[in-house]
Amino acid sequence: MDVSRPSVARMYDHLLGGTDNYQSDRDACEELLRIAPSSRELALANRAFLVRAVRYLAREQHVRRFLDHGSGLPTRPNVHQVAQDVDPASEVVYIDNDPVVLAHGEMMLAEDPTTTAVLNSDIRDTTKIFESPAVRRLLRDDQPVGALFVSVLDCIPDDDDPWELVCRVCQQLPRGSYLVISQLASDDLELCRRITGFMQEITDNSWGRVRSIGEVNRFFEGLDVLEAPEPVEVSRWLPDSDLAPRQRIKEWIEYGGVARLG
Repeated sequence: MDVSRPSVARMYDHLLGGTDNYQSDRDACEELLRIAPSSRELALANRAFLVRAVRYLAREQHVRRFLDHGSGLPTRPNVHQVAQDVDPASEVVYIDNDPVVLAHGEMMLAEDPTTTAVLNSDIRDTTKIFESPAVRRLLRDDQPVGALFVSVLDCIPDDDDPWELVCRVCQQLPRGSYLVISQLASDDLELCRRITGFMQEITDNSWGRVRSIGEVNRFFEGLDVLEAPEPVEVSRWLPDSDLAPRQRIKEWIEYGGVARLG
């Protein structure tokens, strides 16, 4: 692990106030905040959306199995913590290939190896993922699964077709499963160009891009979007109360929602 180069996962941790990051990550965040000053606010709103979405699926839709693509560990609370607060028997499989994420995943497995698993895989490798014992166990009796793509599709280049990736995952899930998506979005083309260029530079061109609102809407085509007539800026999806934090500055947003598969 080369800590002299920033990591997207560790940058996210720093923006959320975590401590599992290095100077290179903090420096990259400072530059990102110069380009888009609302980036920390955006990260906080996105993490709160993840917590609300998992809690909603566990409480209201009685989902007990979750497949988290690009998990964002070690930032807390995590998916298994939220889901198991509703039902301790809830099962979660995390998928990631970031060394920091995997290290924290191994520590989690030591705490709870029966209901939580971490799969070392690129989220684009759906064949490997769905052939793995951990995911096969998650799908063992066709119970609904909550598939999460929370602020990870931004990392997928257009050449790898993130829309087709989501379709492949949906085709493998039991009928009546759920999809949770948030994606960095803006219709400001110049801002998209600057942020995308910066992120590609610091990740050695292994990042995707900020997409338009219309491009994110494509992920939800043909699906039943829940608790909102259409995807929204995520701080406005089922807020805990009228006093819940909202993203105020709109140069870019986390945009998405929760949908039920047919």
